[in-house]
Amino acid sequence: MALVLHASRNKNVYKALITAEYTGVTVELAPNFEMGVSNKTPEFIKMNPIGKIPVLETPDGPVFESNAIARYVCRLKADNPLYGSSLIDYAHIEQWIDFSSLEIDANLINWFRPRMGRAVYLPPAEEAAIAALKRALGALNVHLSSNTYLVGHSVTLADIIVTCNLVMGFTHLMPKSFTSEFPHVERYFWTMVNQPNFKKVLGEVKQTESVPPVQAAKKPAQPKEAAKPKHKEEPKKKEAPKEPKAEAAEEEEAPKPKPKNPLDLLPPSKMILDDWKRLYSNTKTNFREVAIKGFWDMYDPEGYSLWFCNYKYNDENTVSFVTLNKVGGFLQRMDLARKYAFGKMLVIGSEPPFKVKGLWLFRGQEIPKFVMDECYDMELYEWTKVDLSDEAQKERVNQMIEDQEPFEGEALLDAKCFK
Repeated sequence: MALVLHASRNKNVYKALITAEYTGVTVELAPNFEMGVSNKTPEFIKMNPIGKIPVLETPDGPVFESNAIARYVCRLKADNPLYGSSLIDYAHIEQWIDFSSLEIDANLINWFRPRMGRAVYLPPAEEAAIAALKRALGALNVHLSSNTYLVGHSVTLADIIVTCNLVMGFTHLMPKSFTSEFPHVERYFWTMVNQPNFKKVLGEVKQTESVPPVQAAKKPAQPKEAAKPKHKEEPKKKEAPKEPKAEAAEEEEAPKPKPKNPLDLLPPSKMILDDWKRLYSNTKTNFREVAIKGFWDMYDPEGYSLWFCNYKYNDENTVSFVTLNKVGGFLQRMDLARKYAFGKMLVIGSEPPFKVKGLWLFRGQEIPKFVMDECYDMELYEWTKVDLSDEAQKERVNQMIEDQEPFEGEALLDAKCFK
């Protein structure tokens, strides 16, 4: 009987398939496997009682859990070099397999699932997962700074499992701006995925260009109500003809018009926000003379207001990527105000803790209530209305729009625009 792997293609399946390539064992994927259907059948449940994939069907019975499957395939060949050449090699291989599962894979999953809508998205939980992941990648980076492979001088099972776990991170979550912090991990990963036996299974691997946006969590399907038993219909008695109802009562009530945003009810403003956003985007040179001057020419202090914001918990901003991700998430959640706002967010400092400060232009004289109610990030910042009679504050507005560096004596780590 051939070895049959019941699963759809993913990083857990790749572990067994790449191991099989190195071992010289044939492992076939179950034909017509459909996730959510095939793994719910009685035959599958007999192989894995909780219905998870992958499951390897062998002549001696089924094996589930991806690392266990890879180990089984590896041991089909006596004295397989994938398990090293000594007892200490074997121990180190197992060490890196456990490290990869607990410190890399687990944190990637905790970062990935909420962004895909498969779990509730909580920014503090995401930040904790990213910080733990960076700690693990930092440790791996140190080891790889003096080692081409994880154990010894050739590919082992540890390299196969660690690389397969990293595949999801590189292809879905970790853009170059993230992984460049770990140059030895980068070198190692691209070396591994371009090995012939890896490439045969993985094909061309491309690094993601950005972190995926947060998707709404999927609600569980509501169970259908059981069909009510039908009662025998009794013969209807003839009723006296009724007077026709009024036409308005017969018709379904027309849908109520969507209530207008209170900001749409404000008196017209001479400032056209889209004109300013266009000027900002299109000005590439002489920014002060063109864009900044244009802003003040357009600005309507009666129809709009300017606000400074300062993050309340800057001492927590100890990881650059986490801080940038925090600001990026805030701007994503501000999308509901795009029609009524323009913003600049600066991440300040050349080393942690980083400071996060911003400038916002809002329609009206106050921060819109619907923004305060619906964007929880607003509570994480102190908000101060700009006093335009103070020339120092007005110049600070200019500097923030312009991304002037240094800003208040410090380097800019990044500047993001909401427009």
